[in-house]
Amino acid sequence: MASITIRNLDETAKRRLRERAARNGRSMEEEARLLIQELPVSRDADSNGATDGNERLHVALEEERSSGNSFAVNDYPAAGKRILLIIGGGIAAYKCLDLIRRLRERRVEVRAIMTKAAQEFITPLSVGALSAQKVFTDLFDREDEQDVGHIRLAREADLVLVAPATADLMAKMANGLVDDLASAVLLATRAPVVVAPAMNPAMWDHPATRRNLAVLKADGIRIEGPAKGEMAESGESGTGRMVDPMILVDLIGDLLDDRPKPLAGKRAVVTSGPTHETIDPVRYIANRSSGKQGHAIAAALAALGAEVILVSGPVTIPVPRDVALVEVESAREMLRAVEAALPAEIAVMVAAVADFRIARESSQKIKKNKRTTRQPLELIENPDILKTIGHHKRRPSLVVGFAAETENLVKNAQAKLESKGADWIIANDVSLSSGVRGGVMGGDRNSISLLTRTGISKWPEMSKLEVARRLAEAIVESLSTSRVEV
Repeated sequence: MASITIRNLDETAKRRLRERAARNGRSMEEEARLLIQELPVSRDADSNGATDGNERLHVALEEERSSGNSFAVNDYPAAGKRILLIIGGGIAAYKCLDLIRRLRERRVEVRAIMTKAAQEFITPLSVGALSAQKVFTDLFDREDEQDVGHIRLAREADLVLVAPATADLMAKMANGLVDDLASAVLLATRAPVVVAPAMNPAMWDHPATRRNLAVLKADGIRIEGPAKGEMAESGESGTGRMVDPMILVDLIGDLLDDRPKPLAGKRAVVTSGPTHETIDPVRYIANRSSGKQGHAIAAALAALGAEVILVSGPVTIPVPRDVALVEVESAREMLRAVEAALPAEIAVMVAAVADFRIARESSQKIKKNKRTTRQPLELIENPDILKTIGHHKRRPSLVVGFAAETENLVKNAQAKLESKGADWIIANDVSLSSGVRGGVMGGDRNSISLLTRTGISKWPEMSKLEVARRLAEAIVESLSTSRVEV
């Protein structure tokens, strides 16, 4: 692959790359590599088929800008806020370097306090370079304490994050002990406090830690994690890993989100992912849906204050925050779950539901027949979830369906709009010739047309996150005006 050097990009290209990386939850280097892979080799490649990586990156970023798909980092709810990060002394301290970068990509100011033990794992130099701020380490620093610096640090933060929170730090917090800068700030702050524990599973399960945890929760401190998995110690596994930095980034955005919640008090039902229709105990009918678009829409609606019920088929992606998940496998299970979630004001049927299922499921694995190479499977039609909800006696005020088509996109979507009882249909071309970089099914991008009773709106290619955000905004406008607009 062509080589790239991020530092050699001009400032405009760096900003666009940083914003795109923030949108997709990746580092700038990762985003650059993926962007170049998605872009066809330019026509001015040399005779060996090579091309300058930075030049191709400029082309890809300019294409995205001209398509109207630039991501405003100010859309991150905590943009412009100030986070005080207290780094404890554990092996997971290295994750804070990535966390700082992710937050700064979203225009969050990060100040850091490092305990003495934390400095044994990562250096103040690294933390300061990434945060572009002075790193505070000493309660009795002559310069900082001239104006009672620990009180200033405590009061100027919009949120305090302790990560990794060791058993020692949690014990100090629970018992009000102060013997260093970190514990002094934690006792003096009036800002919300989030703790991301990280320790050996035996320490996490110890009765003393459980008592301290109960005290912290009772004091209103938010505990995030720990996660399960392998530990740094050889052969150790269990609950004790610090959660992924992106989980903390999302949580900070949620906690500091003071934007209006126009969908507060409204319920939305969203379906997502594929369905699996059993053939025999080891086989099933499925499709390539990843659930990325449906999950993104659920997250976007929740961010605007809606109570979201996400009915999802089998997927491998994380559940969005502040969303109630109902896991299903078959189309019949999905229909029952959707009906159980009614009444609701909004229904967005995104799932790629199998149109057919096996008429007679086999209780045993189907074996090869030596007398023939053919194995007939009788199919029967599955219930039509969108049509059922579109004509339901408890029909939501706004019913949105998806039409994944490989030909006659608008014609087929228009027919679905008329027959299903939907208010809107989102038509997307899922064929291999769709032109969407990376493909629609299973990919991160989409190109859709929004069909309503009054017209058609063609949206440019954009990320599925951006599709979700724009659709959520359109839903807000529709419900506020009691009209369906494009």
